[in-house]
Parts: sequence; structure tokens; C-alpha cells
Amino acid sequence: MQALRAEVPGDGYHAGLISCQAACPVHTDARGYVRAIAEGRFEEAYLIARGPNPFASICGRICGAPCEAACRRGKVPRVDDDGRFVAVDRPIAIRALKRFACEQAGPDNGCEPGEMLRRISAWVPEVSAHADEMAAILRAAANGKVRKGGGQRVAIIGAGPAGLSAAHDLALLGFKPVVYETEPVAAGMLAVGVPAYRLPREVIRREVAVIEALGVEIRCGVTVGKDIDYAELKRDSGAVIVAVGAKSSRSLGLPGERGPRVYGGVDLLRAVSLGEPMSIGHEVVVIGGGNVAYDVARTVVRQIAYDTARTAARLAGTTHVVLASLEGLEEMPADTLEILEGDEEGIERMNGWGPVEIRRGPDGMPVSVEFRRCVRVYDANRRFAPAFDDSERRTVSCDTVLLAVGQAPSLGFLGEDPRGEMKAPGVFAAGDLAHGTRLLIDAVASGKAAARSVYEYLTGEKLQTEVTTAHAVIERYRRERGYESIRRQAVPTCEPEERLRHPDVAVEMGYTPELAMREASRCLDCGVTPVFDGARCVLCGGCADVCPTQCLKLVPMSGLELAGVESGAEDSAILKDEDRCIRCALCAMRCPVEAISMERVLTQTDWRIQ
Repeated sequence: MQALRAEVPGDGYHAGLISCQAACPVHTDARGYVRAIAEGRFEEAYLIARGPNPFASICGRICGAPCEAACRRGKVPRVDDDGRFVAVDRPIAIRALKRFACEQAGPDNGCEPGEMLRRISAWVPEVSAHADEMAAILRAAANGKVRKGGGQRVAIIGAGPAGLSAAHDLALLGFKPVVYETEPVAAGMLAVGVPAYRLPREVIRREVAVIEALGVEIRCGVTVGKDIDYAELKRDSGAVIVAVGAKSSRSLGLPGERGPRVYGGVDLLRAVSLGEPMSIGHEVVVIGGGNVAYDVARTVVRQIAYDTARTAARLAGTTHVVLASLEGLEEMPADTLEILEGDEEGIERMNGWGPVEIRRGPDGMPVSVEFRRCVRVYDANRRFAPAFDDSERRTVSCDTVLLAVGQAPSLGFLGEDPRGEMKAPGVFAAGDLAHGTRLLIDAVASGKAAARSVYEYLTGEKLQTEVTTAHAVIERYRRERGYESIRRQAVPTCEPEERLRHPDVAVEMGYTPELAMREASRCLDCGVTPVFDGARCVLCGGCADVCPTQCLKLVPMSGLELAGVESGAEDSAILKDEDRCIRCALCAMRCPVEAISMERVLTQTDWRIQ
């Protein structure tokens, strides 16, 4: 790599080219850790993934992965041997690769919290693309660019991902965060809502231990408003962050809904996670079509082969689980993988049906649910506006109903005017309370934003980031052989029979090093881009001729509408479709006048106060 060609403050265009990073709420440099894995640099991959995200190990298992939805590899056209379009390619398995990196070099592999912190804070990467945030804050404080807090106490209500992310950053910034959690364990819905077959409890414990090692105090089993007075908490703290999460199940108001054996889905998940007894029958109907509904249904169906002697028979006897959703199969909000694995595990799907009534027998127990056909879920503007055909009805026998149709936060501890209290000076919201139920990584981002707001409130100084972008020319740029034709590598999973015999066994087994490196080699490395020197270009069209995805096109300027640009009749231009470019460098190799160079976009982020 040569010396830097140019250096400019915040190059928004080229930063946007790294679409996976732009889509991540905490701006994780996914491209950075994926390429590090491809080259066998596993510890560096972990440090890049962990830099902006205190829950990297957990995200590697359950994140909704907006980075994958934005991945440019998923937009590249695939063609057959005759050059005909077949389909678009599939995105890089970014989430699974993050898990691999964390298993190789993160707390997952048994590294002690203190040593983990030392490695993270001491890391000074050659290239920083928002990836070394934790170390950058510490360096900025050491260099006097950021003034640390004076140890002021900050109360955080809720030890979920938003609350703990806020506590993590506040500890880095010199405050004393104390987190109050009503559940007997930390991590909120990660610990009592996400089933163990998706997220092993030891992974949660290790991730939380690293946060505690920063000096964060977590008090579990403490309910604000009951065990400790909110007004007292507010009086004794410099600031309060409310991050209680949406843990209360929503109801539908159906006839027959109130009574025994009709539960909220999250209540079932909490009971199973904490080993609490719950009366569940043999014929279960789960209402809902999202990931939580599948967590509920898959948790219940696992009881089919449960060893009752070892588990106190808390859910013994379940034999049949039906999942009913308003949406058709294509519209279901649940992840495709959840649906496929649910089918493998024997869950019966009822797509396109809405509940009308829960019928109960003489003993007060549910005996059936009546449904009507849903003919539309969303209106023309994609707003939730279901429409039904009342002439088409269906009755499903059952003895238990589980509602997984959304959750809401419980704010009774804030008094008669919760909204007014949330606007009070020194009180901040984070997570579901701030933005509604979203992804885990959104909760992390919200918690980190709340920490910065608290910093500004308590110090009177505003935290700012200085982003500098530079371009480095890469000599003799080459890619892995055949990378453009490698198909997405499936993440190995255990067999359905094994899942049902051992309900807590992780479904995904994770990548081996060989599979991880092969999958990572598919990454297009969007931080590298061909740069065209118009002064040298002779418009021969050779670059367009050799482009395998036809992302380059030579066109007359007369056909373009460019504001403020004058062109003659003979002028031409080269257009580039960024979504089709696979960074193969054939254009640079073909150019007879060396007008094209492959350059890496480097982004350095520094913190300071304003």
C-alpha cells in the first residue's frame, strides 16, 4: 500500500459505499472484521466487532443483522454460462461471522473479563472505521481531548441491552453507573425472553461480566417503586436513565381471553428461562407471526421429548403446537430461518387467519379458538390495516393459548404522569421506551446515545467525533481465486431430533475456521473502490468491455443531465453502477493509460469536546 493519496474531513460518499457499516445502528465496521476473518486474523476481527458494541458476542447469535440486508453482495446479479441473468447473489453471512470471531478471540472462549478489557482498550488499529470506539474514547481522555466525569452516580433502571450499553459507556466516560434490574438476572429480555437454544446463558454471563469489570454495579432483584423509591433514586443520582424495555405482553381483547391458560408469549418465555412452573396443556395455539411468536412456539414444541424427571415436569405433556398469523407466508415478519426451522421442528403454521374468539368449556378452560380469514394485512401505504372475510371461518381445538402480538413497557413506578416525568431535567429514556420495539442492536445504539446525553447534561460539554477520510492506492491489488462464484456457506445446525431431545441445545453450531474463511472471502470489500482519473482517461471503453457484471458504461455526455456541466457533442462519460461492482480490479488491469487505480477508503474517528 502506498502513502495516502488524499485526506479530507468526513467523506460521506465513500463512507456510504460501505453499506453494511452504514446500515448498522452503531456503525460496526462489518467489512473490516469479515475481511480480517478471510485473511485468518481472527483476534483483530473480534476487536473490530467489539469496538462499538458491548454485546458483540450476543449479536453474533441473535442480531437481526440490518448489515446483511444492506450487503452489496446481495445485489450483485448472477448469470449463467451464456451470460443470462439468473438471480441476485445472497449477502455475506455477517452475523454468523461475527459469532465466529467472538468464539475465537472474545469472552466466549473463556478469556477473563480483566484481560478482555486490557486487550480491547490497548488495541490501536492501523485502520479505524468507527471500529475502535472504546479505545478511542480512552485515548481521547488520556490526551485531554475529552474530560472525564468526576465519578457522579447515574441510576439506570433496567439491565437490558440499552441499560447496560449506557452503563458501559458511562463507566468509560468517568461516571459511576448503578443499574437496577427487577429480574433475578441481568440482561433483560436477552436472559428471560430469548430461548437458550438461540442464546446460551453462559454467553450472556460472560458478556455482562466484562461490563461489570469496567466498574458498573448491577443490582438484580430490585424493583424500582417497590424495593426502592423512584423519587429517592432520582434525588441521590446526578441523572437517571429509564431503560425498562417492553416486557409486558399486549392483549387482543378477544372474548374469552381473560382466564386460565391464556398467557402472554413473553410470560411463557420468562417462566421457562427462570425455571418457574406454568400450567401448559397438550394442544397449544400460538397467535402471532413474528420472531417472538416463533420463540414461543419453538420453546413449547421442545417439551414433546422433555425428560420430565430432570425438569420437574413443568411443561410435560405437550403434543401439538399451531402458530396462527394474520400474514401469509411471504409477509410474515419472522425471519425466514425461524420459519424454516419451526417447520422442521413440527410447528403447524396457519397463515392468513385472525382470531375472533377463545371458547371455554364448563370448567373455564380453553377448548378452541375461532378464526376468520384475513384477506389483507396492510393497506396501499403499507400501514397495518387488516381486512377479513367473515364468511370463511375455522375452529382450532386447544387447551392453551399463547398471545405473541407485541409488548409494552410498564411505567407505573414513574407516578400518575409517566410522560411528564420522562421530560423532567436529568431523566433520559433508552431502548424500547425511546423508540419502540426494535432490534437488539437498536437498543445498544439507543443506550450509547443516552450515555452521551447524560455526559453533556452533567458536564455541560458536548461530545463530538472528528471523522477524517483518506484514500490509499493499493499496488498489485488481487482477490481470492474464484471469490465471485462462491455461494453463501450455510451455517451448520444440529438435527431437529437432537434439538427436541435437548431443548437448550444451540440450534446453530457455528462456522468452522475453514467455512468461516471461505464465507468471508465472498465479501466484496466495499472499502476498496476503483477510482478514475479523468485527466488520463482516453475513453477507449476497455474497462467497460472487461467488466464481468457490466457495472461500467460509456455514454455520450449529451444524454446526461448534469447541473452546471457543459459538454460538447463529442464528449463522453463513464457511468458506474456501485451495486453491481464486485471490486475485481479487471478495469484497472485493462486500462492502457493507468487512469484507474484501486484505492482503499480509510476512516479515522477521534473524540473531542465542543
